[in-house]
Amino acid sequence: ADLLAAVRAVEGGAKPSSVYFDDAPAAPRKAPVAPPAPRPAAPAAVAASVPSADTVEGVRAVLARGGAPEALAGPAAAALGEDAAGQLTENPWRLLSLPAVRPTQADGFARALLGAEAGPGDERRTTVLVGWLLAQAGLKGHTALEAPVLEKALAQYGVPDPAEALELAIAEGSVLVFHEPLGPPVAGTAENAADAEDAEDAEQPVRVLVGLEGAAMAEESLADGLARLAAGTFDASEDWERAAGSAPSPSASELIRAVAGHGLVTHTGGEAARAEPVALAAAARELGLRVCLAAHAPGGGPDRVTVAGLLSGAEGPGRDTDGQFALDLLVVLDAPQLDVETAAALVESVPDGARLVLSGDPGVLGSAGAGRVFADVLAARTCPQLVSRTPDPGPLGELVSGVGIGELNQVDAPGKEVVIVPVKDAGEAVHRAVQLVAESVPRAFGIPADSVQVITPGHGGSAGTRALNAALKERLNPGPGRFGGFDPGDRVVHVPSAGRALPARVVSADAEGLHLERAGARIVVAKELVESQVRHGWAVTAHQAVGTRWPAVVVVLPGDAAQALSRDWVYTAFGRGERHLSVVHGVDQALPHAVAEVPAKPRTTRLTGLLTALATAGAQPG
Repeated sequence: ADLLAAVRAVEGGAKPSSVYFDDAPAAPRKAPVAPPAPRPAAPAAVAASVPSADTVEGVRAVLARGGAPEALAGPAAAALGEDAAGQLTENPWRLLSLPAVRPTQADGFARALLGAEAGPGDERRTTVLVGWLLAQAGLKGHTALEAPVLEKALAQYGVPDPAEALELAIAEGSVLVFHEPLGPPVAGTAENAADAEDAEDAEQPVRVLVGLEGAAMAEESLADGLARLAAGTFDASEDWERAAGSAPSPSASELIRAVAGHGLVTHTGGEAARAEPVALAAAARELGLRVCLAAHAPGGGPDRVTVAGLLSGAEGPGRDTDGQFALDLLVVLDAPQLDVETAAALVESVPDGARLVLSGDPGVLGSAGAGRVFADVLAARTCPQLVSRTPDPGPLGELVSGVGIGELNQVDAPGKEVVIVPVKDAGEAVHRAVQLVAESVPRAFGIPADSVQVITPGHGGSAGTRALNAALKERLNPGPGRFGGFDPGDRVVHVPSAGRALPARVVSADAEGLHLERAGARIVVAKELVESQVRHGWAVTAHQAVGTRWPAVVVVLPGDAAQALSRDWVYTAFGRGERHLSVVHGVDQALPHAVAEVPAKPRTTRLTGLLTALATAGAQPG
């Protein structure tokens, strides 16, 4: 029954668990399986490898011997490759390669195949478990885990000697170990001062980190690339100074002056401050530089591209004969949305002699992928950092700025820029949200319903995105959903890969798939990908909304969402509205508590330490 639930989760595109580790049962028993939740499909490049029929059949036979549902054969073959059957026979715990399979389920499968041999301390089990725990941590944004944290997690899954299990995984090369310095060396215990001053007697405090190879290589490559760019300096010409002098704001002038002389610069600020890197880009173009302005989400004018489009080659200046971007200045907006792998690919493609500006708002939700690139670069302080002094205007700007420093202030909103709508339960929350989108906001502000975005903490629940979208579709575009649940005119989000939620509208469907219109362009989503890549989009989560703004936003906070709230979530959601924000409020004191007391969840990463070490090494004489 456990694995059957996993099958349903796999077939339904369930999102992998986003926790360090599950609470292991105190005594052996079957663990409950989380209900399926939508999961973005993998990028096309990953999905292109289709296992052969013979491979799938071989896996199906192994699954049958272990009492596992045959429907797992295809996903297992795709995950493990042509030798999937042999791998599962030799090590049944490799079934954990499937996102929806949990350790207790893999244990049951292993016992069916191996009998009494399948104990909790089996080296095959512990090695796979170490990798699985690190992969789960990656879904939470961590690029590594401290060794004691990992050992505690192994113990919760019944591993009798966690330290030995971790040493084995490191020895086999399935994971990597790192010793990150903590502060300056501490003098040893030598008896005389001369010996104590000897470097050999100084002990360097370290923290031991363990990570998977992919994240480790990306983080190290990113650090090297950033250090390369940071080492670049330029003689600022009079032309740059004239450009700075004619900039539209003092903060824009400071940014232009910093970029004139340095290869790597960071810029922080709120929504209004986004005009400053845009002004920089315009000034650099006037000086004859090849400039690219890249953002997380589409929109913002013809001169702006998306980071994903730039990397794929679908947008932007293209690449030179060496595979580098054909540009002199790359300005990246929404830098907090960069995960380590995306950032590494981006930085590696910036040619020597070019400049890179990372700009963003540190208060918003972090990247969907592993890492905290922007925050780590800021913490390392190895390049010029420009902090905008341009405040976000009006009552909305005042409200969001307060949230950013942990204060939920009551603001004067004479034009009803901010409206609080109290509700008693989720049913009322859905009703009021639909009423606001369809009637109240359009009537009061002249903003059409299509320009009003609903934001809520999660997909599930009685007032999550699924419930809200069903109610909003019924009101705004009723229909039978004849195209896989969608009708022409439906507002949707297209999720081509994890962390990318692109607003679109359904146009039609045919044998090729579902036809969408997105940012003025037509795209086709293949039939087999529609279920996993397309969602109704009248209501989205704050993670899906980051990087985009709408004329009006309705934030729905039902009572069951209280535990999901944090300061960065509220900051992001409240900051998506340009002219109006309605808050459908059913969480009572949980909202001010989240703003004041619940900061962003920490992520364990290595980038700050790597950048600091490279900067220190570069400063050494000789």
